[in-house]
Amino acid sequence: MNALSIPTWMVHVSSVVEWIVAIWLVWTYGDISSDRSWRMLSWGMLPALIGAMCACTWHFFDNISALSWLVTLQAAMTVLGNFTLCAAGWWLWRSSKISVNNE
Repeated sequence: MNALSIPTWMVHVSSVVEWIVAIWLVWTYGDISSDRSWRMLSWGMLPALIGAMCACTWHFFDNISALSWLVTLQAAMTVLGNFTLCAAGWWLWRSSKISVNNE
């Protein structure tokens, strides 16, 4: 756990907490607005959260080489998260365009 300084740990942990809260808020907004397409954004955010948790886990165990596969998983989750967030953005755009045309 000594691989990172206290301020760096604060940034890492607060980022993970921020993603969890953001996912929950987006999901809740979808429920309140009765627009289920917002749930796609919540699902799209999960790979990025998993990647952040991989980074925190690897650093927590002092970056030991036995857990170096977490770095690969974190990178893969970042790439996947970029695609899922892009797809979720497209899904929201498409659903808003459809709802405007139906009004």
